[in-house]
Amino acid sequence: SGAAPEILEAVARVNDGYTRGYGADETSERAEEMVREIFEAPSARVFTVATGTAANALALACLCPPWGTVYCHDVSHVEVDECGAPEFFTGGAKLTLLDGAHATMRPEAVAHAAETAAPVGVHNVQNGAVSVSQATELGAAYTVDDVTEIGAIARRHGMGLHMDGTRFANAVSRMNVTPAEMSWKAGVDILCLGATKNGALAAETVIIFDEARAWEFELRRKRGGHLFSKMRFVSAQVEAYLRDGLWLRLAGHANRMADRLADGIRQIEGAEVTNQVDANMLFVTMRLEQHRRLKAAGAQYYPAGVPLDENGPNDGPWTARLVTSFATTEVDVDRFLEVMAG
Repeated sequence: SGAAPEILEAVARVNDGYTRGYGADETSERAEEMVREIFEAPSARVFTVATGTAANALALACLCPPWGTVYCHDVSHVEVDECGAPEFFTGGAKLTLLDGAHATMRPEAVAHAAETAAPVGVHNVQNGAVSVSQATELGAAYTVDDVTEIGAIARRHGMGLHMDGTRFANAVSRMNVTPAEMSWKAGVDILCLGATKNGALAAETVIIFDEARAWEFELRRKRGGHLFSKMRFVSAQVEAYLRDGLWLRLAGHANRMADRLADGIRQIEGAEVTNQVDANMLFVTMRLEQHRRLKAAGAQYYPAGVPLDENGPNDGPWTARLVTSFATTEVDVDRFLEVMAG
């Protein structure tokens, strides 16, 4: 989808006149104060970058040394979809992959991995950091209790907890908890708060709850090419995104459209929702003929896993990843369901 009108208007407003560069402008200062207020974290440091990959990789570099390992799920974004950026920016830290239903790591799995790490000392990578995705790449959300338990395990083993919050707004909206309860109060050290997939043009906010790590991140952001001279255009997106709860309204709408879509698919013969729908993402199996009808009607979505030959004779099942957004309408959903049902 495109960008939310409120965010486009905010970017246009800051285009007039002149101001200081590199984040020293009033818009950036207001955005930082807004983040602190919403997260009930007056000493937090706030940094913006353009992409989730940059946010995650630079954050992990502040938490994990080159000789350490980052514990993450085996289908997490930092493992599957960031082209080795976490390894590159950490200077070669290893990713240790854990499994778990719906791409959520169970606390006991994290504890076991941390407790059995480096059995022969210098010959092994050391405990470095833990990374959780909220919501996950398979559409599920960690509970506050789960995050709290994982955070406690991380601290017990001298590790920081990173949260990839690309869909943090969807999780908070679904769980009906406060941003603070889902982040620093649960033990998160660095949260990468996503906006791009929830109505922004290109804006990801790295919230560092431990001030001692902030200067290192500033240097890494500059060295990584994400310190914008015209930072006001990025900060304006963040300010508009958070103002008056817009971010949660956008995410809540996307979640409701996902629920409507899931409820409808469950009524259609030959189609099945296979994941835990805690955010705005569905994984669906369908007959190949249903997929063909949807594509012919103009539906856009990604296949999930290794797809069949959609032009072949096999009738399925076809597996698809369906994502709703702030811009998805009931009309869109109902038309999709109508075509799928045939």
